[in-house]
Amino acid sequence: MNQRDEVITFASEADMPPLPASLGTTLYNKTGSWRYMRPFYRDKTPPCSHNCPAGEDISLQISLIAQGRFEEALELIRLENPFPGVTGRVCPHPCEAECNRAEYGGRVAIHDLERFVADRASQRISEARITNPDSRVAIIGSGPAGLTCAYHLARWGYPVTVFEALPVPGGMMRVGIPDYRLPKDVLEREIAAIEALGVEIKTNMRLGDNLSLDDLKDYRAIFIAVGLSKSRKLNIAGEDAEGVIPGLEFLKRLNLGQEVRVGPKVVVVGGGNTAMDAARSALRLGAKVTVLYRRSREEMPAIPEEVDEALEEGVEIEFLAAPVGVLVRDGRAVGLRCVRMRLGAPDESGRRRPIPIEGSEFTIEADTVIPAIGQEADLSFLDGQVEVERGRILIDRAGATTHPGIFAGGDVATPFGTVAHAIGSGKRAAMAIDRYLRGEELPSLPPLEENVRFSPRPVEPELVRFEDLNLAYFEWAERRESAKRPVKERKKDFGEVALSLDEEQALAEAGRCFNCGTCILCDNCLNFCPDVAIFRRNGSYPFYEINYDYCKGCGICAEECPRDAISLEEEAKWRR
Repeated sequence: MNQRDEVITFASEADMPPLPASLGTTLYNKTGSWRYMRPFYRDKTPPCSHNCPAGEDISLQISLIAQGRFEEALELIRLENPFPGVTGRVCPHPCEAECNRAEYGGRVAIHDLERFVADRASQRISEARITNPDSRVAIIGSGPAGLTCAYHLARWGYPVTVFEALPVPGGMMRVGIPDYRLPKDVLEREIAAIEALGVEIKTNMRLGDNLSLDDLKDYRAIFIAVGLSKSRKLNIAGEDAEGVIPGLEFLKRLNLGQEVRVGPKVVVVGGGNTAMDAARSALRLGAKVTVLYRRSREEMPAIPEEVDEALEEGVEIEFLAAPVGVLVRDGRAVGLRCVRMRLGAPDESGRRRPIPIEGSEFTIEADTVIPAIGQEADLSFLDGQVEVERGRILIDRAGATTHPGIFAGGDVATPFGTVAHAIGSGKRAAMAIDRYLRGEELPSLPPLEENVRFSPRPVEPELVRFEDLNLAYFEWAERRESAKRPVKERKKDFGEVALSLDEEQALAEAGRCFNCGTCILCDNCLNFCPDVAIFRRNGSYPFYEINYDYCKGCGICAEECPRDAISLEEEAKWRR
């Protein structure tokens, strides 16, 4: 062993030579001066929230559900939408269309989670607190737009009276959607919560009949949300015969408990949700049902799941076929004369135009014919007081009409046709009416096809895409969907078809959510920061604080953020 390899052994601490020790720190070395990129916390917009017509903060509410904080999740939803039990059931859930989870086990079942929390969480019913007694608001129509507007205005202390033409509140939610999709007790529960805020609902009050706009002159603002109450006619021979009943009228009678008789053979004309609802309802009344639709399955405007369920239950669909006349015997419908169609170039709706095929006529037997080709508004009550364009009340982005103090929304003023869009429209109007009553300029809002929201969380408009996420922190997991009643059982009655998730399923499904662009305090940034320059704050947003004296701008925090809630920007931009 040479001298350099000799091992020195110390028997005790006393044998060790003196060692230098620093009593100071390196805090004097402010390494932040090296930085040319600056990280900062910035929650971004997840695709789900961007696509939600009601403007819900979906990412945050699912995060709360995943933590078992169901009441808080429901309160967050109700900040935007007073009908989570309804939309969780009947909304076509465009929020799921571009869910980033689609590429990693399937889209998150957002509508099932919304339904779960609406049914599971105990709703805190707020009491009425009128703080603006002299600013009375009249709302015409108690559908989703009207009641949403009433809900928000009442939350802000305005006295609101809703006038409804039907004997019950709810509009088309109440009379246009069958129980097997939306049980009445769900809707009634959510309407009761709105009434508890002090909203007064007067039924059997129809504009143009026992109510006029002049009768409402003592109200400081009026919101018209009467919906589309008239079924469009087929404009074919024989459609006034006995046994021909418009789709909306058929559903209304059914949902109001009135007598509805159908023959053993029913033909429904149309391809939208009303057509599917009418067909499946007639099936439950014991009829053999055929749907006649002039385009192909791809062009059907109905919710795809509703079409699937109709086919599963035994509804037959004749695609590329249209009626040309009702066959009548002794004043009663006995069938339809039809023609085969082919698809040509797209029309103004973007769908391919159906063109009759010469010589392809055929007949189909029918004891009952239910036309369901769309609805239109009855605007005869307006008497020129507001401007109308293409069958709808003309409004601006805030829902204001051409008459000061009169606002409009929902299907009577917008072309979107879903409950969620009507809810968003009611929110817009509430914001505008609030400003109007305070004597302020109406709000500058995004286009009608975009949503508005009340959530106080600051969110940048930049969308989070799949490639922006750090998948190292997520497990591949399959989507969990609510179960459905067996086909043989469900088609015999009007009991709800879809079943709710149980708590275990809901927690697991909520846990699949990426929470795109949303900081959920996972601490990755804090744990990975090599400069120990990140600290938790006291609970207010942003939840972390960066000590820029020592942050070198390495970008590790942004790289390790699973959800793309941290951004990097050139330091020079911050110093300008």
